[in-house]
Amino acid sequence: MNLNAFAERFVRSIRSECLNRMIFFGQASLQRAISHFMAHYHTERNHQGLANQLLRAAPIVAPFQPVRRCQRLGGMLNFYHRAA
Repeated sequence: MNLNAFAERFVRSIRSECLNRMIFFGQASLQRAISHFMAHYHTERNHQGLANQLLRAAPIVAPFQPVRRCQRLGGMLNFYHRAA
């Protein structure tokens, strides 16, 4: 199976959603941004190719709880979830 298209799409996502919006002051800040993006990508970001589902879905909580916004990387990456 040729995975080149998947790799290219991931590189495009991380560049447009994270790396092109930041200025890095060394390898440590770059590594921190990449690790936060990877956590966001795998657990919090909806994927259109999966019918807007999460890769690793969180446990379902009561539907009457309020929806809250959480942020990563100073608000560049946002996601929403129901309060527990």
